[in-house]
Amino acid sequence: MTVRQRRLRSSTVVLGGMGLLAVAITSCGSEPDKRCADRTSRARLPSSECKSGGRGSYYYGGSSDKGKVDGGSFDKSAVDRGGFGCSGSGGG
Repeated sequence: MTVRQRRLRSSTVVLGGMGLLAVAITSCGSEPDKRCADRTSRARLPSSECKSGGRGSYYYGGSSDKGKVDGGSFDKSAVDRGGFGCSGSGGG
């Protein structure tokens, strides 16, 4: 019975550690997701269209569905990821 209790405790420690790792990854300093998109149609574009000065602009946050971006902004400062222990000002 002692062996079983030790295994349970070990599993709890591992799961707790995974939770802390997840919090650390999604903390204040995280950058919002960015996707390359057309400013007019909001159609998703290959990243090369944004990197080479093409017709694309980076779209931050939100999601992409059916080839279009939605729920974010072309202005990076308008997207606040928040996270554990963050203030409302988006501090890091």
